[in-house]
Amino acid sequence: MPLHLRNPLTVFDLETTGTSIVSDRIVEISVVKLMPNGEEIVKTHKINPTIPIPIESSLIHGIYDKDVKDSPTFKSIAKSLAKFLEGSDLGGFNVLKFDIPLLVEEFLRVGMDFDVSKRKVVDAQKIFHMMEKRTLSAAYNFYCGKVLEGAHSAEADTLATAEVIKAQVDRYDGQEVVDNLGKKLGTVTQEVDSLHNISASNLVDLAGRMVLNQNGEPVFNFGKHRHKLVVDVLSQEKGYYDWMMKGDFPQDTKRKLTEIKLKGLSKLGG
Repeated sequence: MPLHLRNPLTVFDLETTGTSIVSDRIVEISVVKLMPNGEEIVKTHKINPTIPIPIESSLIHGIYDKDVKDSPTFKSIAKSLAKFLEGSDLGGFNVLKFDIPLLVEEFLRVGMDFDVSKRKVVDAQKIFHMMEKRTLSAAYNFYCGKVLEGAHSAEADTLATAEVIKAQVDRYDGQEVVDNLGKKLGTVTQEVDSLHNISASNLVDLAGRMVLNQNGEPVFNFGKHRHKLVVDVLSQEKGYYDWMMKGDFPQDTKRKLTEIKLKGLSKLGG
């Protein structure tokens, strides 16, 4: 079913050096401009971010420093990009939380105000999550074909969850699971070990403030040091450990952080 467009709708996606809107940069932008007359105009640009691309990010999108060293900077394409986007509404997947804020930030860095306040925005992820609910009731109906009676009572929720887990194993038995970053997590089997690997194997602390990277090393999963090795941060920024220990973090997080710190000191001592 075709869209009824008053203005062009430009759907776009960014590949970036990381997930921080403040400090990360665009390394590739692809746009498809859907015109009211049905025409579709596609443009894709690799961009030199002027900062190194972390290997963790390159492993996700396949773009390395060497691939963009001769590409134009965002500053050099900003005017032509703004002209191409002029008068169009915006769309994408998760654009409200990440792509649009980062794109606006890139424009502001080069002295251009990319105003989105008067544009319509269509976020396919938000529509997906609203229409395909991710609640226990929805999962119970999807996997078990039943309506959850007494939802939000502890016993009803517990019994339904047990049924859902068994139904998931029946449905996905033997299938390989890959996370959003392309990392293979394992294969669904009737063994609890396999279900753990899929569900929680990369957590360092239960709150998820620290996780294991692709090399099995603890990295921070929040804030300015997101994706950085915990041992490196603790050795390079001496006050960070004390800040976390005094901060509003769960005791489990503080305990695991201390274990990592002591292990690092032990290696240095050895």
